[in-house]
Amino acid sequence: MKLLPSMQSMFDDFFDDGFFTPQKRVNSMRCDIKETDNDYKMSIELPGFKKEDITINLDQGYLNISANTQNENEEKNDEGHVIRKERYSGSMSRSFYVGDQYEAGDFNASFDNGELNITIPKKDAYIEDHSSRIPIE
Repeated sequence: MKLLPSMQSMFDDFFDDGFFTPQKRVNSMRCDIKETDNDYKMSIELPGFKKEDITINLDQGYLNISANTQNENEEKNDEGHVIRKERYSGSMSRSFYVGDQYEAGDFNASFDNGELNITIPKKDAYIEDHSSRIPIE
């Protein structure tokens, strides 16, 4: 009968509980898109990011959103010696195809309390005719 864990299993449990192993996180931005009569409203969760950390670009019909952050925290004891120093850096990005009919000035974006809100007006899709039809005489 085993009443106490062996030293090996005690250390296995200690190191396997996620304290020293990296946590698996989903590297994504949760996004809700709502359609109204005149526009689309995007709401993207970016907790822990600041407005300055976020970049929005429009490139060839794709709305590209990226967020990058770096944080450094240092604790010192009363004598000024470092007792703990932590660093964190992270980045996320997502792309949405919105179409070639948009220009950067068409979008309205705001950021408040960890939530990025983007309003996209509805536009008729512009379809450029690239056909090579040969008329019959």
